[in-house]
Formats: sequence, structure tokens, C-alpha cells
Amino acid sequence: MSKIAVVTDSNSGITQDEAGKMGIVVIPMPFTIDGEEYLEDISISQEEFYDKLNINTEVMTSQPSQNYLEELFSTLLKDYEDVVYIPMSSGLSATCENAIKYAEKFSGHVQVVNNRRISVTQRESVMEALSMIESGKSAEEIKTHLENTGEKNSIYIMLDTLKYLKKGGRISSASALLGDMFKLKPILFSNGGAFEKFAVAFTIEQGKRKIIQKLKQEIESKFAEDMEKGRLVISLAHTNSKDKIEKVREEIQKSFPNIPLHFVDPLSLSVACHIGSGALAVALSVNYYI
Repeated sequence: MSKIAVVTDSNSGITQDEAGKMGIVVIPMPFTIDGEEYLEDISISQEEFYDKLNINTEVMTSQPSQNYLEELFSTLLKDYEDVVYIPMSSGLSATCENAIKYAEKFSGHVQVVNNRRISVTQRESVMEALSMIESGKSAEEIKTHLENTGEKNSIYIMLDTLKYLKKGGRISSASALLGDMFKLKPILFSNGGAFEKFAVAFTIEQGKRKIIQKLKQEIESKFAEDMEKGRLVISLAHTNSKDKIEKVREEIQKSFPNIPLHFVDPLSLSVACHIGSGALAVALSVNYYI
């Protein structure tokens, strides 16, 4: 048995079933629908969630409680010497910062990794952590490495609707109305902080071209050294758009035949709360332990 337990949350896109096979713990992120709390992949499925979202319910995200995390860490430390917890980006939620505070009572045996990743890039960090454990690295070494390399990622998400950005107060009602009227598809970007607007497309095809062009520019500049050393990977994610993301997969593999495509995952439901159905995401990230 490993001396180090790896914990992440469902924002990574790792399901409970996958977590069991990987030998890790995935904390289900809580959210409420019309005031009733649900736990992702525990008390509600992807299909049930989108059915509720489509009937215009009120959805709000939350985070694991202090008692939940402290009880989880205490339980794991009965069987493991240390815990490495890789939560969602501190740039998108207070979950990470709160977990760092809660971990103080465990005298250094719980290492909370603030490497500012989300979704498939967060999942890539989990894979790196598992590889580092196999190579004999300590929990402190894993935390240091993941935090030092956390910015080595880029995520582009093309939205199908502006409705949920309006509901979350991120854009005005007038902007959302005009956007939906002209069927605009905003493309958001993040490499760890809050998502910002990268571009706007009129069609999915145009949006894919804009993303692929930007990825090529980043590979030639920001990720040039990592590309040369063979440690760059691509991952895809979506919200309730399996058929569309498969078409994106074909184009990505054709455009970047020398870069491995690691994951094609549904985005977590707590992310979908803010962007709705139909979103397509492409991510570049660096894995030093491929």
C-alpha cells in the first residue's frame, strides 16, 4: 500500500468509478438545484442534471464543508502517512484556500496543492501525482512540483449559450439577448485564474478554427520547450455534447498528430452550472511524468 493518499474533487472530471480503479479519492462537489443539495456523481447523474437544467431551475454551486474535509483527512491518515489533496483552482473557488486552513491541524501530513488547475488539466495533475508516488517522491515534493508547474496549461471553452453567464451576473441581460439573437459563441480562456473572453465565433466551425490557430501559436512559443521534450498533452471536455466533442477530437488529432490526446471527459456539473449545456473545451497541459 502506498504511504501517500491522493485526493481530488469532481471538478477534475474523474468519476467515482474511475477513482476506485485509480486508487484515489474524489470528493463530490456539492451544488443546489431549487434549494435542494446534490452531490455530483453520488446523488445525481449527468443525465438527471441536464434534464433539470433544461427546465430552467435555479442552480447554485457550493464547496465541501470544514467538517467533511477534516473527517476525510483524519480517516485517510489512519491508513496512510500523508495526504496530497489537489482541489480545483484557487482562482475559481475558495475551496483551495479553505482546505489549506483546515490542513494546518494535521501537522504537515496533509499537503494541499494550489496549482490553479481545473477539469482535464486538474486530472493531469492527479496523474502526475500518482506517477511521482510510484517514483518514490514525498508528499512535499509532489506539492512543490505541481505548484511550480501549475501555470503550464491553457484551457479554451466555447459556449453554446450566454444564458448562464447572464444568470451568474457575469454579463448583462442585454448582452446575453444580443448574443443569443445572433447565435454568438463566446470562447473563454484560462490558465489558472478566472476565465476571460478570448474570442467570439458565429459558428462552431469558426470557433474551432480560432482555438486551433491559438493552440498552434502557443505550442510555438509558450510551450515550445515542452513540445520539444515530448511532455505536452492535449485533453478535451464538454457539457452534454458527446457527438460534437468527438468531431473536435478528429480535428485536433489531425492538427496535432505528434501530441498525445489524454482525456475526453464531461466537464464537471459544478462547472456546467455556470456555462450550461453544449460547451466544448480544448486544453493544453504539461506532464513531466508521461
